[in-house]
Amino acid sequence: MKYLHTMVRVRDLDESLDFYCNKLGLTEVNRKDFPNAKFTLVFLAAPGDNSAQVELTYNYDPEDYDEGRNFGHLAYSVENIYEKCQALMDAGVTINRPPRDGRMAFVRSPDNISIELLQAGEALPVQEPWASMENTGKW
Repeated sequence: MKYLHTMVRVRDLDESLDFYCNKLGLTEVNRKDFPNAKFTLVFLAAPGDNSAQVELTYNYDPEDYDEGRNFGHLAYSVENIYEKCQALMDAGVTINRPPRDGRMAFVRSPDNISIELLQAGEALPVQEPWASMENTGKW
């Protein structure tokens, strides 16, 4: 058995691709359009690692989705948790659970999917402003 992907329904494909690719840093590895069935699938992966993919499912007919916390979260390791969180903040993304411990943070996608960011290897030394940041919203 091999893990293939996690499917996440999105209400706005462009907004979601901007978040997952331009802000979070994933790359598009495959796209399948099904116009007769009225949906598009876009597969994303971390650069250089196509073994764990996220499938964004965009249904052409408008639909609102709940907060998505019922399935848990997506998790990605990052080279420097502080730099990644700062880059996300600079891009307008709210850091819902700051990396106070130098190891873990949470953000949410435009469709309120929780995304956990984990420091690759050992936790970084605790530093400000992260150590003093409070949680924002849900994560």
